[in-house]
Amino acid sequence: MERLQKILAAAGVASRRKCEELITSGQVQVNGETVTALGTKADPAVDVITVNGRTIGAEKKIYIMFNKPKGVITSASDPQGRKIVTDYLKGITERLYPVGRLDYDTEGLLLLTNDGDFAHLLTHPKHHVPKTYLATVKGVPHGTELDKLKDGVMLEDGMTAPAEVEYYDVDPDGKQAVISITIHEGRNRQVRRMFEAIQHPVTKLKRISFGGLYLDNLKRGLYRHLSKEEVEELFKQARSAGKPRKR
Repeated sequence: MERLQKILAAAGVASRRKCEELITSGQVQVNGETVTALGTKADPAVDVITVNGRTIGAEKKIYIMFNKPKGVITSASDPQGRKIVTDYLKGITERLYPVGRLDYDTEGLLLLTNDGDFAHLLTHPKHHVPKTYLATVKGVPHGTELDKLKDGVMLEDGMTAPAEVEYYDVDPDGKQAVISITIHEGRNRQVRRMFEAIQHPVTKLKRISFGGLYLDNLKRGLYRHLSKEEVEELFKQARSAGKPRKR
């Protein structure tokens, strides 16, 4: 027996939070009875679970790494009709959801899945899964300025956790630099805001790593399936990072 929202998320209905909303709004039925309590448990192998009349069955778990181009929305839909990440997933019939987000102007590594538990684990703040970006910034930050990012900087939503920062490439004329930065949080537009805080705004941003995964030679706009070993390693890393540290 498992909690209903966990079953729905695992079946690819939506994120766990969205599944909770479906339950509390009376859109989920178990064996013909509408269920609204979040503590309700069911057995997907025995019980008939439906969402708005559609029966939920076991669905093959899909895990995708996508190299998102700039100018693409990290969403399952867009009312303005702009390109969304799933437009690029040719041949995929399952409904997939992004694991976290990359903003419209950011490119690079994005994970998509229909496994709600996987998405929840990797995006929950307590798990601190590392994400590495290459940030092209205006000017060349002084070493002491990068030290501020390493120690954490104050943003409007609080102090950032320490980051790993190093020079990746520097223009001889001093007009711009490319900085490698690894963060362990997932705040909205966090990397851009961190560099704005040290007066070196980002002009280009690309995520090259998520957990132990790297883009490597995956071309922009293309995707590949994760191997079983890669998925297991991400689960392992996130669970390990989420454990309280011994003092």
